[in-house]
Amino acid sequence: MKNIYFSILSILSFSAVAFSQEAVAIQTKYTAHNKGKFFVAWGGNRESYSKSDITFTGDDYNFTIHNVEAHDKPKGWHCDYLNPARMTIPQTNFRLGYFFSDHYSISIGVDHMKYVMYQDKAVNLTGYYPNLGSYGEVLSNNQTLLTEDFLTFEHTDGLNYINTEVSRFDDISKLFKIGNTDKIQINLTEGIGAGFIYPKTNAKLLGKERHDDFHVSGYGVSMKAGINITVFKYFYVQGELKGGYINMPDIRTTDDTADRASQEFFFFQRIIAFGGIFRI
Repeated sequence: MKNIYFSILSILSFSAVAFSQEAVAIQTKYTAHNKGKFFVAWGGNRESYSKSDITFTGDDYNFTIHNVEAHDKPKGWHCDYLNPARMTIPQTNFRLGYFFSDHYSISIGVDHMKYVMYQDKAVNLTGYYPNLGSYGEVLSNNQTLLTEDFLTFEHTDGLNYINTEVSRFDDISKLFKIGNTDKIQINLTEGIGAGFIYPKTNAKLLGKERHDDFHVSGYGVSMKAGINITVFKYFYVQGELKGGYINMPDIRTTDDTADRASQEFFFFQRIIAFGGIFRI
């Protein structure tokens, strides 16, 4: 009889423990913890740039154009963002990361920006170069006109910022009175990043043969803040504002390896990305 009682008590105890563990599992939502999750995102961007001084050097020239303005080269909403054969043509952002705690992640990514110097602008120039005035560039007020014969300068394939970021995530769903975060969750995210610049610079300078190839040209640092909206546990859309500093002391400009350019400037990105978050 004692054995029967002991067996019944054992079964009841085991059932109670199993039921309590199942109840805890039901109560613990997938979105309650991030540690151990991976995420991947793909999106697009628009950017703005500060003015910069650009210095060009070669065997027979050394000059600087001052306070140069530049713009991005948007493509708008386009199917190229989803076309594997053409998805690197628009201004895009890719990121792959891992949560090493509930609130912090580390990721690697590429910010594929585009930088185009404004053409036919009057700028101040210091230094020297051959055949002065033969490119339709000299103005009567001692300024220089950025004609196509004199200089075209752009990083359009692109201004590639390859970087590592450390970011923080905080669930702010309660502020919006969201009860079930496995259906919809709102997160606030901030981060810092650093990496190198790997542009494909398209430049025509003083009638020389242009050079258009990828080349590690410098480095960048950045900070960001954004809103992440996760739906049905695994999918999210994220909007970010990202600003940073880029320094490129070694830009290839022509086929002549002696020809170089250098510049530094600040950038400001507006990013919309779509992604997934999952455990392996």
